[in-house]
Amino acid sequence: MIRLRHKFLIQAFRVFDQVVLIGVFILLVAYVEERGRFDFILEVLDKSYQAFVGLAMFTVLIGWLFVFSRLVHYDANRVTTLKHQALEIAKAVTVTSLLLLLAGAMFYIKMVTPMVVSLFWVTATGVLIASRVLLRVFLNYWRRAGRNRRHIVFAGGTDKALGLASRIELRRELGYEIVGFVFGDPEREPQRQKIAERWGDLGAVSELREILKKGIVDEVMVCLPLRRNFTVVCEIVQICQDLGVVVRLVPETLDLRAISRAQIEEFDGDQVVTFFRENLLLQLLLKRLLDITGSVTLLILLSPFFLATAILIKLTSPGPVFFAQDRVGMNKRIFRLLKFRSMVEDAEELKKSLAHLNEVDGPVFKIKNDPRVTKVGAVIRKLSIDELPQLVNVLKGEMSLVGPRPPLPNEVDLYDWTDRKRISVRPGITCLWQVSGRNELSFQEWMELDREYIDNWSTWLDLKILLRTIPVVLFGKGAS
Repeated sequence: MIRLRHKFLIQAFRVFDQVVLIGVFILLVAYVEERGRFDFILEVLDKSYQAFVGLAMFTVLIGWLFVFSRLVHYDANRVTTLKHQALEIAKAVTVTSLLLLLAGAMFYIKMVTPMVVSLFWVTATGVLIASRVLLRVFLNYWRRAGRNRRHIVFAGGTDKALGLASRIELRRELGYEIVGFVFGDPEREPQRQKIAERWGDLGAVSELREILKKGIVDEVMVCLPLRRNFTVVCEIVQICQDLGVVVRLVPETLDLRAISRAQIEEFDGDQVVTFFRENLLLQLLLKRLLDITGSVTLLILLSPFFLATAILIKLTSPGPVFFAQDRVGMNKRIFRLLKFRSMVEDAEELKKSLAHLNEVDGPVFKIKNDPRVTKVGAVIRKLSIDELPQLVNVLKGEMSLVGPRPPLPNEVDLYDWTDRKRISVRPGITCLWQVSGRNELSFQEWMELDREYIDNWSTWLDLKILLRTIPVVLFGKGAS
């Protein structure tokens, strides 16, 4: 019966949200255009009304339903916060408002004005969030009165389990009643006695099946470290599934990083769980489009500048205009990186004799006043002009405008294990290291900035780095 009420509530809110969107739009159009709401409805339904406008509005309604199904999680999850629900609703209404505005512009729908869409966004967001607040107020009262209770068992006595149980106990409005704890390895759960005195010791995890058979249990909260207890966790999930008991997994931080990126896929009839980092399809597409448009635009605009630089290099020192070098790209793929030549022709041969002058730590070779650098080379290195031919590498897909700088193969061989993460993404012309001090930073600070970029990557972060790169290049900060 509880599940029936939950399912009914979920479907009721799906319908309610769409009714609110339609109702708010109709009332706003009627208010703005000073028409009665019933007159407006009759006008839309009238046969003489433009058919393509009706079709457009019907498409918008289908779009609204799809957007809310994708962006709003309709469930009866007691642990979902109001803030999380409000953010989901705000995102969904924002997208629906944009769809409405787009349809109005494309089909010249007079009633869809910027004022109507703005009022629609404010009103619909407010009404839908208010509905969630009212539901929570009602459920809080209902559960504090001892109704709609859920009996929960904790599996594992970790610090995280103890903290979670304490918070659940304090929040009576969640409607949870802690039945007790079952424990895994007693030697690794020193707080067992403390937990037993407060909530009750139901026994070992191996006894969970019998415990669920005898007692009233609606949910099991698994708080066992996944890396050490993978088999045990799988057994718990299977037991709960067999008995129809809800099971929740509360992973440790390291476990969560892996689980959050898991995708269930199908391969030739078999189910495959893929741990795939690059799951932000739209952002990845935007990044590639930015790379293509940015590199093409800059190559065209800077072509006279490229020609002048090439002439200066050729006139002031013997050797080729460009310097091509093997670098390590994404997932250790080797590619030829292009630069304007800023050193003498035999610079690589002289490198070994200058190894003792290296001024940076780690597997990187840098000299502030490198004797191999030509007079023109010193200027173009200071202003990062020597890096501009890498726009060709960006256009070819070997590099990106923003990303960790591509290392040499022999540098990668000397990396620590954690440093290798920086070659798991496409390298870039500029990065956090470039805009945060470059050669003024230690090697480990450089590696930490690259890891920070990879862990927090977004299109917005790329744009911020590109904007920060401009003054760094103009003032030659940290370059050598």
